[in-house]
Amino acid sequence: MAVEYSPRFRFVRDSAIVAHRNLLTILRVPTLLVTATIQPLMFVFLFAYIFGASLGGSQYREFLLAGIFTQTVAFSAAFTTVGLAGDLQKGIIDRMRALPMSRMAVLMGRTLSDLVVSVLSLAVMVGCGYIVGWRINGSIADAALAFGIILLFAFAMSWVGALTGLLSPNVEVAQSAGLIWLFPLTFISSAFISAAALPGPLRVIAEWNPITAVAASGRKLFENGAPPFFAQPTGWPAEHCVEYAVLCSVAILAVAMPLALLRYRKVASR
Repeated sequence: MAVEYSPRFRFVRDSAIVAHRNLLTILRVPTLLVTATIQPLMFVFLFAYIFGASLGGSQYREFLLAGIFTQTVAFSAAFTTVGLAGDLQKGIIDRMRALPMSRMAVLMGRTLSDLVVSVLSLAVMVGCGYIVGWRINGSIADAALAFGIILLFAFAMSWVGALTGLLSPNVEVAQSAGLIWLFPLTFISSAFISAAALPGPLRVIAEWNPITAVAASGRKLFENGAPPFFAQPTGWPAEHCVEYAVLCSVAILAVAMPLALLRYRKVASR
């Protein structure tokens, strides 16, 4: 007699299977993981020692790392974009559609596997941070909360990446589309400098940028101060950076998840 599983159980099981399949792909093509870790390492040494020498030295390196953590997980969205576009182009999505499995599980499995990649990248960044002099000066509970906020943002950005991948006609377009909006989003923020130092409209954009909120919440919870000559940010986003960072991630998920599922249904029904 066949065992009937509840829809919730089947969704969790199917998501885990898809996530496992994606992680096996990374193990068989380790260059994918190297790409996810080498780029942020380059940014650490570039900003910490080339630009950091004129921006505050060791104090700037402490300020920098929360921004690097945030940038690293944000760029993981491009990893999701290319992976999902590749599955579409190779016909893997069509094969999954022919199976008796939840449509949502295909996207959930992809974003969960990429969240694991973000965890690994973040672990590499923490080790690199300790090498260049970064330290967690706050409590263990605050540090755990900071990493939780960063990973929540990583999960939210993965869904944006999934939507971008589903909208891309091929992998080549996905590679460009996955990064073209991430660079301005990252650099018009306080990931590397104080948002208060930017002029006019750029300052306003940077102050309300989700990357600024996540980086600022990390600095606050890690107790990593800015160099003394850095302009201090003001306004509601700066004063409530932890709450605003969580709110941004939840809002991104609330928008990106249903849009990605709607797009998946369209491309899978062709």
